Amino acid sequence: MGAEPEPQATVTFIGTATTLLKLGDITLMTDPNFLHSGQRAYLGYGLWTRRRTDPAMRIGELPPLDGVVLSHLHGDHFDRVARRHLSRALPVITTPEAQRRLRRWGFTSTESLATWESHEISSGDQLVRITAVPGRHGPGPLARALPTVMGSILDFEQQNERRLRLYVTGDTLNHPALAEIPQRFPDIDAMLIHLGGTRLLGVLLTMDDRQGVDLVQLVQPRLTLPIHYDDYPVFRSPLRDFLDLARRHGIEPGVRAINRGETVPLLGAGTGPAAPTPG
Repeated sequence: MGAEPEPQATVTFIGTATTLLKLGDITLMTDPNFLHSGQRAYLGYGLWTRRRTDPAMRIGELPPLDGVVLSHLHGDHFDRVARRHLSRALPVITTPEAQRRLRRWGFTSTESLATWESHEISSGDQLVRITAVPGRHGPGPLARALPTVMGSILDFEQQNERRLRLYVTGDTLNHPALAEIPQRFPDIDAMLIHLGGTRLLGVLLTMDDRQGVDLVQLVQPRLTLPIHYDDYPVFRSPLRDFLDLARRHGIEPGVRAINRGETVPLLGAGTGPAAPTPG
């Protein structure tokens, strides 16, 4: 008998922070946002923002899902379309705060994770272990007024052998607690980095180009894919600024733009040409 074929692992970028992760036989979605251009997302405290782009896929076009990894409960990460049309029995792995709200909405299979806690999803001899890692959606005391946010480490294993380690940052600023992530989880193959330099009332709430490059240098993944960068007017830091700064710091070979609707392989991360800058 020949050797067992290498499993496939890919990410498809749908828009904002919404991606489809196909990790072998396991399919996960991150932060479902299916509003279309011109529709408004609610950010809390009476604040709304109007989407400028269309998602690459409608929610009815999704393949069967094994779970959703939800970094936090904001209207541009879990919108009214997701609330209305996702199966209430679909596992959603998220923060304790978001779990409480989702359960009130009738989602019965939610799993809450405190920082450094893990949840596993398996299929045959394949397994994805999702571990919550630190995130902070705002500076200092303001962070307490915003939804609790988690980053995620996804370890994809087959026959008890790790094939891929993926870091999804969630909506976070680059703050000192993130330094513990590469200490606990070395050899990160790929990172989905939430950028955009989101600003509300002049306050920075997600990483801009400088913070994003600093995090790439800290984590040192083989491949960095920027997402969450141009879908709403509250995103103030253009993707091109991040790509230009990455080039000036010599980390461009491991940074790759990904267009909405594009699928990128994650195994063998860091190989292949970079996509052209969207927009």
